[in-house]
Amino acid sequence: MPILLRPDFDGPQVLAEARRSKDGPQARRLLAVAAIYDGASRTEAARFSGVTLQIVRDWVIEFNARGPGGLIDRMEPFLNGTMAAARRNRNTGHGKMSARSGDLTWRWYARLASASMSSS
Repeated sequence: MPILLRPDFDGPQVLAEARRSKDGPQARRLLAVAAIYDGASRTEAARFSGVTLQIVRDWVIEFNARGPGGLIDRMEPFLNGTMAAARRNRNTGHGKMSARSGDLTWRWYARLASASMSSS
């Protein structure tokens, strides 16, 4: 049984959100959700969005939980500059980063990075 869409939105509202969006990937996701509201199957929404059915399901879950804002790409903290900083420190052999970098938890990330790299 498919996951139901939240009742406080409808197809035209979601379509309007997609038109207002400045983020291309979010607009594409909103168009898929709007199509589902308007009666398209999830398979059809996946096909015209160029993704798998599982991804459309994930979009529906995010939309239900957080609304249109839930479909904006967000970067996990570990994947942004923190991982790159941990790799730089490991490769250069420097034991400490300067406090002005604002990254005070780099040691934890560096340990994770070195553990994952040594296990692969």
